[in-house]
Amino acid sequence: MKLSGKRIAILATNGFEQSELSEPMEALKDNGAAVEIVSLKDGSIRGWKGTDWGDEFKVDKVLSSVSVDDYDGLVLPGGVINPDILRRDDKAVNFVRGFFEEKKQKPVAAICHGPWTLINAEVVKDRKVTSFDSIKKDLVKAGANWVDQEVVVDNGLVTSRTPEDLPAFKKKMIEEFCEGQHLK
Repeated sequence: MKLSGKRIAILATNGFEQSELSEPMEALKDNGAAVEIVSLKDGSIRGWKGTDWGDEFKVDKVLSSVSVDDYDGLVLPGGVINPDILRRDDKAVNFVRGFFEEKKQKPVAAICHGPWTLINAEVVKDRKVTSFDSIKKDLVKAGANWVDQEVVVDNGLVTSRTPEDLPAFKKKMIEEFCEGQHLK
């Protein structure tokens, strides 16, 4: 299995776009990764599916009990509610920033509105990224080079626009997690 021995965190809270958590998680597990849903509180979190609430997913670890050192990579699903809550939580922002602060960056994959949290972590400056188009100006103001492509890779950072981009997103995410840390 490509990702055997790799531990991947999916940072999410209530209101994540369900397909943007469930499909990457399934792809990672299918490729041998150990995947943990990390959230702000213990219990379960609920996805957003279409125009209403979706399924509940069990939280594996509470953010206050984990460290960047515990993981080989990070996935940030979108949805509007989920990243808006995470980007206002200092522990979540610091956790995300930790994947970028080391001498070697650990791979991070963010889709749709997921890059909102990257903005607050102050890690998008001078990086080529994409996202859901409604946050394009936010990313540009934070110094990112925003492009309209289904998937963009910039030194271990994988970004995509919408659930329709999930096939390309999952493929590049797995490639980057296989490669591991990237020199800054």
